[in-house]
Amino acid sequence: MAAHSASTTAGHEELNYLNWKTGLWSWLSSTDHKRICFLYLYAIMIFFVLGGIAALIMRTELATAGPTIPSIVKDSHTYNVFFTMHGVFMIFLFVVPGIPATLGNFLIPLMIGAKDVAFPRLNLFSWYLYVLGALIGAIAMMNPVDTGWTFYAPYSTTTDTNVSLMVFAAFVLGFSSILTGLNFIVTIHQLRAPGLTWMRLPVFIWASYATAIIQTVATPVVGMTLLLVIAERVFGAGIFDPTKGGDPVLMEHLFWFYSHPVVYIMVLPAFGVVGEIIPVFSRKPLFGYQMVVLSSIAIAAVGFIVWAHHMFVAGISDFSAKFFSIVTFLVAVPTAIKVFNWVSTMYKGSISFKTPMLYAMGFVFLFMVAGTTGIYLAMLGVDVYYHDTYFVVAHFHYTIQGGAVIGLIAALHMWFPKMSGKMYSETVSKTAFAVLFIGFNLTFIPQFILGMDGMPRRYYDYPVQYQTLHTLSTIGAFMNGFGYMLALLNLAWTAKFGKVKAPRNPYNSKGLEWQTASPPPHENFDTVPVVTEDPYNYGVPRHA
Repeated sequence: MAAHSASTTAGHEELNYLNWKTGLWSWLSSTDHKRICFLYLYAIMIFFVLGGIAALIMRTELATAGPTIPSIVKDSHTYNVFFTMHGVFMIFLFVVPGIPATLGNFLIPLMIGAKDVAFPRLNLFSWYLYVLGALIGAIAMMNPVDTGWTFYAPYSTTTDTNVSLMVFAAFVLGFSSILTGLNFIVTIHQLRAPGLTWMRLPVFIWASYATAIIQTVATPVVGMTLLLVIAERVFGAGIFDPTKGGDPVLMEHLFWFYSHPVVYIMVLPAFGVVGEIIPVFSRKPLFGYQMVVLSSIAIAAVGFIVWAHHMFVAGISDFSAKFFSIVTFLVAVPTAIKVFNWVSTMYKGSISFKTPMLYAMGFVFLFMVAGTTGIYLAMLGVDVYYHDTYFVVAHFHYTIQGGAVIGLIAALHMWFPKMSGKMYSETVSKTAFAVLFIGFNLTFIPQFILGMDGMPRRYYDYPVQYQTLHTLSTIGAFMNGFGYMLALLNLAWTAKFGKVKAPRNPYNSKGLEWQTASPPPHENFDTVPVVTEDPYNYGVPRHA
């Protein structure tokens, strides 16, 4: 996109959002969307590390049949505590706010030519709500919860662990998500630069817009569900507990009505990230821009009517099972459109294999595996066999880690020069990608085989016949963890000690965010940028 910005004076290039004000309080009280991005980023990375440690402890225990680390994982209860910690921290505290709250905060105003989000104070309040929810969740783990991250009734309504406090933490986190979504919707509607019509918006903005709609519509449902769990535990309301006349399947319906759309809260922004990266490093316009946009909206819409495919073995009616199976197949259509357009964009392109492009290409491969294996789980006869096996675990991680988390790492590498004003080491970054990609597949491909062999998930012990595959999966998990550590430490080290300054537009992209200084000034642009080019030139590099 063409833009006109006057952020060219030496003074503005030196005075930026990072040094505009100094001191810890200047960050904790800042309403600058770029600083709030970093507040979220620092916070979610804490829980990414904690959730990752819990995962590695579980994988270490599962490396061999029988007790492997009895001093840490003493029994099934302890294993379930680590399982719950991994799920709650990774889903509610890391992946859900992952791209929207971090890169969404940083990029949306810059990409649409705005000075900030529509409600800057509400944006900061959303972060404080996130911190409050995180602290409540951490306190809840003092008497460790062992229900798993889904909090299924009736166990969650009868166990004597801190379930009430944990689900209240998730309730507070939900409010943070809702307010962030509302802020982004208003920002995209009201603050676009002159000439930036709807069909000229970057695909990341469209993906973030669809995500924000899901956040505002679906999240209240899970909030209501969590309050009902608390009412069940505190007042004995008899809503989900069958011994009191309740229905635990109702809890599953309410939970998955939110928790399937939440998959798209995690993944849709990653789709947008990949849609931004591939055209730039293929030196071609994005193929089928309008279809990519429509597919984002279609995924968000269809995502609301597929929730019960998680419940094929829960006793729902035959008609319901067939309906949700067919609709689940339909979700593959807009997703396939995106993959087709990404591959078509790369076709005959002058591809530059920089680190962001490697992550984007890795994302396409991993999400193709996720989508293909999801078709198996949408088939009624096959799902009966695969349900609650390691096949589901592998599919879920190819979707969430191979999609949302890889998308976040890709985005951090893509926009790191703009965020920090420095260029990271390509050699270290590419090495980290290779280790991460190999480790990820080594972790979860054996789990597909375990699931096909009938190995149930959530078990802390197993017959010796499964040991070889579990051992391979554990080796892959440690490689995967090392890859993430190397990638993130490389970025952190560069931000603190890096010497190579980033130019304004190191990738020769046409997005508005690249037309201002690196790092951007406090108010992003000196003058309001004006967009003049046709949307079908979207993603084409500028020529000198």
